[in-house]
This record gives sequence, C-alpha cells and structure tokens, in this order.
Amino acid sequence: MDINQPTDEEMLARVLHRDGLMLVIDKPAGIPVHKGPKGGPNLEASFDALRFGLPRPPVLAHRLDKETSGCLVLGRHRKATASLGLLFKHGKISKTYWAVVEGGPDADEGVIELPLGKLNAERGWWQKPDPNGQPAVTKWRVLGRSYASPAANPSPGSPPTCGINSPPPCGEGSGVGVHNGGVARSYLPPQPSPTRGEGAQEAAGESETSSTKLTWLAMEPVTGRTHQLRVHSAASGWPIVGDNIYGNGPRFGEPRLHLHAREISIPLSKNKPPVHVVAPAPVHMHERLRMCGWNGA
Repeated sequence: MDINQPTDEEMLARVLHRDGLMLVIDKPAGIPVHKGPKGGPNLEASFDALRFGLPRPPVLAHRLDKETSGCLVLGRHRKATASLGLLFKHGKISKTYWAVVEGGPDADEGVIELPLGKLNAERGWWQKPDPNGQPAVTKWRVLGRSYASPAANPSPGSPPTCGINSPPPCGEGSGVGVHNGGVARSYLPPQPSPTRGEGAQEAAGESETSSTKLTWLAMEPVTGRTHQLRVHSAASGWPIVGDNIYGNGPRFGEPRLHLHAREISIPLSKNKPPVHVVAPAPVHMHERLRMCGWNGA
C-alpha cells in the first residue's frame, strides 16, 4: 500500500531533530526517499518544506528502503552533507533497527557475518549470500518473544505469562525486556500465515502455523550493504515479517515490512557527545510488537 505525497504540515510533524547542520526525520513506511523511474510520491519532493530559512532544501545523507520506516538523516547544506557522508562511509554513525521476525534465533544475542552480492543483473539491488561478495556484519539482540503454543496459553481473562522461568506478566505496560536488558516472552493463539509474495521461500516441510512464533529484535548493521538486515534475517532462517522479497510477505497489503530504523547516533563534533535520536514505532508494527512484550514506549 503506497501513500500520498506528504504535505508540508506532515513533513514538519516528522522532524525528530534539527540543528544548523542536519535534520533527522521519521520516514514513513511505503514511500521511497527519492523519485524512481516510474515517478510517483517520494520524500525528496517534499523537502522544500524543511528549509527552515535556508536558501535550499536539505538533501539525503543516506537512504532507507521504501518499506522501511524511521530515522532518516538529511544534510542542510553542501558542507554538512559531505561531512555526514564521510561519517556514514567510515562507519562512525551507529544505527539500531527494530525488526519483528518469523520464528527467531534460539540465543538471545549474536552476530551474523555473511558476505552479500547482487542476486542477478535483472533484479538490480536485490541481494543474496555470496562468499565472494562484500563483507556484511550484523549484530542482533532479542528484545522479546511470542510463542504459538496452545499448551502454554493462559486461561481466558488472565495476563499472558512470560515463559517458564519468568514470573512477571509481559505485554503492554510491563516493560519486560525493554528497559532492563531482559527478554520479554508472551503467548498467542495460532494464526494463519500470510499469503506468500514474490521472492518468498518456504522451507521444505514447514507448517503453516510456524510463522506464528515471532521474535522482536534489535539489529545493528556494522556494515551498510543494500538489504543487509533483510537478507541476513532470511538466511538465518527467521525472515522479517512482511518481507515480500526475501521472506513470506504478500506482494500487496498487510502485513507490511516490520523493519524500523529505531535509533541513530551521530558524532558531529569531537568536543560534544553524539546526537542521539529515537523514532517512535510505526503503527503497522504495534500489534506484533505488543505480542512480543513491547510496552508501547
């Protein structure tokens, strides 16, 4: 589902940070950051609303996929954009993404080191694991889990439990696994798998209810390859919910891609602490995040 060209008011409402060098905005899911060959709505076309008195609109310092939401950095003038570009190029800017994945890792944290290369010439930017490709490294950490286990479902009207060894209830307002570094766990009834989309792959013998187990991850791309988090997740056996290229998401409609650029830290000055910006979770991810123990913060 695409969205309309953002109005000036909508763009202003999405500014998360502003200083003399840069802006950080909360990119909505479903709109590309720049104009494609087929035209259509794009964020750049609305950047004029973000001049804030400068003679020229800001420009992109990096990019996010069309379906990815969250922190997007813009340079406010040429020198600032060049400086930001160098920080991104040399890995000085730290980024943390939130993802909800189907299934999930057994461990609570880890590192994926898997080189990536282009899938083929026809698919342009689509990627695949390639031992001869560019190095790609992703750190990940589990923030919460949700299990489809009928035997573990609580009785009607009682709060969900948080796993065998975790007595506190999880879900909205609990904060379990959010602020103290623990892992939230909850249980939900089985639900049908989404319609498979183009590029979707299903493991041999995989049951239709296997995708009802969800995991909420914090993912940090140490490198910045195209579609890195999406390919690394899928190659690990737990594709991101709604991914219609590397996972099981539908070509159109819900669920949308559950990948959100949650936090970014930018060291603009050697004499000042990095600028740290947090983007609120998008509405389309709320339901599954709550299933995994998110408290709404």
